[in-house]
Amino acid sequence: MLSGLVFNVQKYSLHDGPGIRTTVFLKGCPLHCWWCHNPEGISPEPEIVVAEGRCIACGRCRDACPQGGAEISAAFRSAKERGDFRGAKGDNTTVIDLPVPECLRCGACVEACSTQARQMLGRRMTAAEVLTEIEKDQLFYDESQGGVTCSGGEPFSQAPFLLELLQACRRREIHTAVDTTGYVDQDALLAVAHWTNLFLYDIKILDDTRHRRYTGVSNSSILENLQLLGREHGNIWVRVPIVPGLNDAASDLEATVRFAASVPGVKQVNLLTYHHTGAYKFSRLGKPYRAASVRPPAPEFLGQAAARLQGLGVPIVIGG
Repeated sequence: MLSGLVFNVQKYSLHDGPGIRTTVFLKGCPLHCWWCHNPEGISPEPEIVVAEGRCIACGRCRDACPQGGAEISAAFRSAKERGDFRGAKGDNTTVIDLPVPECLRCGACVEACSTQARQMLGRRMTAAEVLTEIEKDQLFYDESQGGVTCSGGEPFSQAPFLLELLQACRRREIHTAVDTTGYVDQDALLAVAHWTNLFLYDIKILDDTRHRRYTGVSNSSILENLQLLGREHGNIWVRVPIVPGLNDAASDLEATVRFAASVPGVKQVNLLTYHHTGAYKFSRLGKPYRAASVRPPAPEFLGQAAARLQGLGVPIVIGG
């Protein structure tokens, strides 16, 4: 049985499709969006982070490290001298979350941490193990017409595991949704489509030049894949994150909605508000947050935009 690298199984999700849902977050994403809300999903490998306020500098993580505490302590001292120290209450022998090449990401330090200051992002789970978690809330799905949403990261980064999990859910008559960037292999997309009730399909920026700048990849295959999927699948929600100064111009939004409306199978366009959730996560991962100067849109902006975009051939929905 295949296993997947899962970084969260979130119960009682209300914003990842209809009804009450369980959202399964898979690691790995080919995009590097400036405003990413889930940067812990970008890397395809497990990662270890530290909740700084919980660290009591007891040194147990150092003692548990199979690579030897001396090397990591030396890296700690060097980082502290450079001003890169990200721990709280640390000392020269405390193993914290540093870019140490010798780290095996084995999780020994996580298990040794008595305060749960150290956390592992990503654990291997089989489809059966994930399904066991999903089925605990099946009563809620049945009553609310909800189900399961596979998200990330980009869930197609683990396409074989994604397919197996969706098949298992559908065989148990659980509604399935896939939240995707669309930057995926076409054969995998069509294979998964057969087992997916709903696609949540992101279009971040229609202009390719700016899409490359703010996400790191071209959107040509994303748009092509949406057209392909729309001919094969009849239930797609196009989701557009509203990021002020990057993609919120009236001309940008109108062009995006008109494109979405031209695709068979697209049932609605959802306008999603940008927020600062990702900033703290980027900090914990030791990565720069390039949207630090961006502020969330004004509360009335989405309502005004939705009113302006109605009538372009597809319903406009705020949130979802």
